[in-house]
Amino acid sequence: MKGILLGAAVGYVLGARAGRQRYDQIVRAYRSLADHPAVQGTAGIVRAKVGEKTGFGRHQPNANGHRRETVIPRAN
Repeated sequence: MKGILLGAAVGYVLGARAGRQRYDQIVRAYRSLADHPAVQGTAGIVRAKVGEKTGFGRHQPNANGHRRETVIPRAN
């Protein structure tokens, strides 16, 4: 049992050292892709289409015809 735990601990430490470099590489690639203008434009179009279909993000009047205001909690 102790051998398994020791092996797992050693594997975790060695994997974490190599894993951090790989993780940073993946994050850089993701950010460069997410910041690309074509991706940003497509994301805006998708958000607009989803908003049209679901009504999400628009204020709908309630039963008495008044618009509900969004309440944003204040950070303390």
